[in-house]
Amino acid sequence: MSSNKKYWKSVEELNGNSSIVETLKNNEFVEAIPTDEFLGDAASLSSSSTTRRDFLKYVGFSTAAATLAACEGPVHKSIPYVVQPEQIIPGIADFYATTMFDGFDFANLLVKTREGRPIKIDNNKIEGAKFAANARVHASVLSLYDSMRLKSPMINQKNTTWIEVDAKIKASLADAKAKGGQVVLLTNTLASPSTEKLVADFLAKNPNSKHVIYDAVSESAALDAFETVYGQRALVDYDFSKANTIVSIGADFLGDWQGGSFDSGYAKGRIPQAGKMSKHFQFEANMTLSGAAADKRVAMSVANQKQALVKIYNVITGSSVSSSLGKEFDAEVTKAAQQLKAAGSKGVLVSGIQDKNAQLLVIAINQVLASEAFSTAGARQIRKGSNEKVAQLIADLNAGTVHTLIMSGVNPVYTLANSDAFVSGLKKTKLSVAFSLKEDETASITTIAAAAPHYLESWNDHSLTAGTYSLTQPTIRPLFNTKQFQDVLLSLNGVGGTFYDYLKANSGAFVGGTSWNKVVHDGIFVGAASAVSGGTADYASAANTLAQAKPVAGFELVLYTKTGLGDGQQANNPWLQEFPDPITRVSWDNYLTVSKADAEALKLENEIVANGGLNGSYATVKVGKTELKVPVIVQPGQAKGTVGLSLGYGRKAALKEEMQVGVNAYVLYNNFDNVQAAQVVKADGEHEFASVQSQKTLMGRGDIVKETTLAIYKEASAKGDIKAFNAPPMVSLDHKEVEATKVDLWESFDRSVGHHFNLSIDLNACTGCGACVIACHAENNVPVVGKDEVRRSRDMHWLRIDRYYSSEDTFAGDNKKKEEFDGLTGDKGSLSGFGEMEDPSDNPQVVFQPVMCQHCNHAPCETVCPVAATSHGRQGQNQMAYNRCVGTRYCANNCPYKVRRFNWFLYNNNDEFNFHMNDDLGRMVINPDVNVRSRGVMEKCSLCIQMTQKTILTAKREGREVKVDEFETACSAACSSGAMIFGDVNNTEDAVTKLAASDRSYHLLEHVGTKPNVVYQVKVRNV
Repeated sequence: MSSNKKYWKSVEELNGNSSIVETLKNNEFVEAIPTDEFLGDAASLSSSSTTRRDFLKYVGFSTAAATLAACEGPVHKSIPYVVQPEQIIPGIADFYATTMFDGFDFANLLVKTREGRPIKIDNNKIEGAKFAANARVHASVLSLYDSMRLKSPMINQKNTTWIEVDAKIKASLADAKAKGGQVVLLTNTLASPSTEKLVADFLAKNPNSKHVIYDAVSESAALDAFETVYGQRALVDYDFSKANTIVSIGADFLGDWQGGSFDSGYAKGRIPQAGKMSKHFQFEANMTLSGAAADKRVAMSVANQKQALVKIYNVITGSSVSSSLGKEFDAEVTKAAQQLKAAGSKGVLVSGIQDKNAQLLVIAINQVLASEAFSTAGARQIRKGSNEKVAQLIADLNAGTVHTLIMSGVNPVYTLANSDAFVSGLKKTKLSVAFSLKEDETASITTIAAAAPHYLESWNDHSLTAGTYSLTQPTIRPLFNTKQFQDVLLSLNGVGGTFYDYLKANSGAFVGGTSWNKVVHDGIFVGAASAVSGGTADYASAANTLAQAKPVAGFELVLYTKTGLGDGQQANNPWLQEFPDPITRVSWDNYLTVSKADAEALKLENEIVANGGLNGSYATVKVGKTELKVPVIVQPGQAKGTVGLSLGYGRKAALKEEMQVGVNAYVLYNNFDNVQAAQVVKADGEHEFASVQSQKTLMGRGDIVKETTLAIYKEASAKGDIKAFNAPPMVSLDHKEVEATKVDLWESFDRSVGHHFNLSIDLNACTGCGACVIACHAENNVPVVGKDEVRRSRDMHWLRIDRYYSSEDTFAGDNKKKEEFDGLTGDKGSLSGFGEMEDPSDNPQVVFQPVMCQHCNHAPCETVCPVAATSHGRQGQNQMAYNRCVGTRYCANNCPYKVRRFNWFLYNNNDEFNFHMNDDLGRMVINPDVNVRSRGVMEKCSLCIQMTQKTILTAKREGREVKVDEFETACSAACSSGAMIFGDVNNTEDAVTKLAASDRSYHLLEHVGTKPNVVYQVKVRNV
């Protein structure tokens, strides 16, 4: 029966005689689109050859978004596909190779665009492109659509034109030259040959100028040491795949140490092959990703780390420098040193101690070992900052000798500990300029705030490592009235043309005869990198000086960067704010990490309250004369006498109110030293955390995380006794014990026809980095719900990375304790015993386990859905029909893995959730292949069904079979360590087929009989 209801858009429509309504009905466009202004006549139009860049220049989403964001009137320059560019087909994604480098993060990328909109970051997997995207790089596509970005240049906080900016800077430079004033370019590390040439030309043209490089998070000590030994300012690019023994002294190389991106090489040696895997020792204060992955982790203060480094130096080199290492650490350090020495060229030592003498010893030790993992060929160019030169700049500013200061890629007012001195010196300059994406803490007080484009709107080149040359190309026309720092430098240098022209002309010196188009297409050119010559220093003196280091008074405050926010450049990115920290599982905050012993002494507490939220005490941290009131997390594994605090939080300028969280730890980062002497006392109040994981242990449930030792694995594999390390769960059938996998409650069907998808997750290779989590957000339009909702356990992550601690020193100790339970009460009673197992060890072992919908072949969610909203496909994917779902949530109750997410609210276009989905510009990142879910429906991982179907349809259109390992999901494509492998188990050549049949493979909660299509690999520890 048809409906005769009348629907109307405005009250005016109810007036049947309205001439306005009649006009609107008959004219879709009230004002004619002025296509003739820029397309010319029909003859020229029919013969035109429109390129992708011409198209992006004139059309579409970029102009519309900028107009909407600025709340302007109708779009006049937006046109339909009158002449469709060959490269752009509606509904088909295009991918463009580019390189990301923002002075902190870097990666070789493929950018997925739809109809001219970049919507997702993928890793460029072409040969030579070895730097993969971390969580922050994956999230950077959302930062492109940040509505708080600078939309035009400003002079004295008023909008202006680039002509006026150019004239004002040139006038200031002329005035500085006439008066003998100093001109300073203050930038982050550029790692760009063309930009560095432009800067050199600027310095030559202005003899009264100088270039100061400033890294917010300094690696100056390692740079100074490398420069002393090898004569150039660079960092070693370690290859951990070539190391059998790895010793780390305070270096979180699976995190952000020296730029990160070491996880791929590390993981290759951590997956047991032929009974062998690398051995990893970690000595550190804070619990880090590297410490969590280590075979042997020793929690110790930085003062003890320095003595440990001297001890290892003695063992490796045969020196006899006196060391005051405590007896409690002597045995473990000696053991690590001896195994390192025995490994020889297959051993490597790294250190994160910010002390030049310590970094000199690192070089000395690796030279004696002749470490294959330590190579000076292809040194990293991604950090070049100098602490001394930055300190000198601040002194010059306050002395009034700096006439003009031009900044790019830096925010010193926020990131400098002595920012007050910088601000006072800035006021003494005649002109200050800040090229910035946003009107941040620095740009808001400079004379000129120069609106800079996002890297996805820019041309640039990069030499991330010696011998490589990679390009950054724009994937969208600039959304706003922005201009690159390089284009302004060209103008200041009196050079005509654009930076693109300059870049193209300059590239020939780096690409060895390869064509420009090929380098643009590939994104990278790899040339030959010769080892740096030289290589000696006064190591004995460095060892003696380091051995004299004394413990600090009070607590050691160890400053670090979190996996989510890094140095804080993307603090207005809601994906990163809601990203749970891999270790603490807390989002939307930074905090002081304190050991359990110190927390008890200071009466600092954490507790889980009635609604499941985590609350914590506040502490006052005092460094020198600076005090911060910080919430506290009691952190298992934190070294006694030390506390940790992450940088990158506490920003206010150019941030939405919801993102203004945490405290600014940079104010404690005195002299760029990440270790400070601090006083810590309890403060008033209680802080509410948004934590997504309250459980602390496995509570003896060995079929969630299975692990074994390398010795047991090797011996059992040789004997063919898989059950020794991967015992199948047993259930009772007719009063007899049988393997759970041989008992079914459901009838099975033939799954050997067509495709059948599996996802393998290797617990040995997973580092907990979280790149997969952000990639899943981007691909599947997962909403951000905010701190209050996360605290209510309403986070919407389709993929979570569970982190488990052992209650004993090892998980094996947990199992032994569980097996020795006798009765319910008493010393060995299970009631008190399981209670004790909820309490993590002071130095626990750690396991990371990614968990998503397991896509069970016998799915319990399907049997309880009253409307058949969740069903199973022949290809192995558990599907959700969102329009059918009525929100009973029976499926969530019946899911043993707790991976389903219920939409409590409408997160899209809702002022209560003021994140990117409530923002005209932010919604441009939405993937049109995946619908945006509404309130009242259940959602979950789909194994990226839109991606698998696209692969099938592409192969069909091209008249071929799907290639081996061609299937991907967002998480497997983002995983740089190889922990996640996706594919078709009906294709015997796919890697996942071999992994599914591996001796180490098992399923979560296998005894339940759900027969998942997600398979895990037993974790093996080299102990």
